[in-house]
Amino acid sequence: MKTIVTLSTLILVSTVLTGCATPESPTSVITEQKYDLRDLDGDGVIEARDQCPNSIAGSKVNNVGCGQEKEIAQRIELKLNFANNSAVIEPKYESEIEAIADFMHQHPDSAVTIEGHSSKVGSYELNMALSQNRAEAVVNMLTETFSVDANRLKAVGYGYSRPIDDSESELAAERNRRVIAAVSGTDKTIDMKWDIYSVPE
Repeated sequence: MKTIVTLSTLILVSTVLTGCATPESPTSVITEQKYDLRDLDGDGVIEARDQCPNSIAGSKVNNVGCGQEKEIAQRIELKLNFANNSAVIEPKYESEIEAIADFMHQHPDSAVTIEGHSSKVGSYELNMALSQNRAEAVVNMLTETFSVDANRLKAVGYGYSRPIDDSESELAAERNRRVIAAVSGTDKTIDMKWDIYSVPE
């Protein structure tokens, strides 16, 4: 009987010791980082997905980090009042031309055609030359005074072929002696703020 009890005790102790044995520690697994999750230009798109890594801070970008360019096409009438038979720009009107220069400096991909117009006073030939001279006077001020690249500017005179007032009054003549700035180009920075719902168009 003693033998049986002793054997049972040994079996019990062996079972307990086996159950309390410390299991082997699992081997540590190092996960390799496959994608660059940084956002170096701060546009909200991770480097792994950013196809335009040098976005301007704050500009609107699509889901691959590229800005959405917009075409510029607008006609701006300059508030210049030329005297009859004159292409001289009075100093008080320089701010009108400076505004165009500022716009062009802000949008380096833009180009401007300066259109000169005249009243119906005088011959066709005289007014064609006069309107061309008025357009060129504006172009010269843009390049010489406000440092706009001449390659981005063009001067065209239309004479009295495009009047905005067909009446024969002095007021009509004054209104028709005008200059238009026709702006074209690409605006790359006007859109602001990216959001997670932006998708390529």
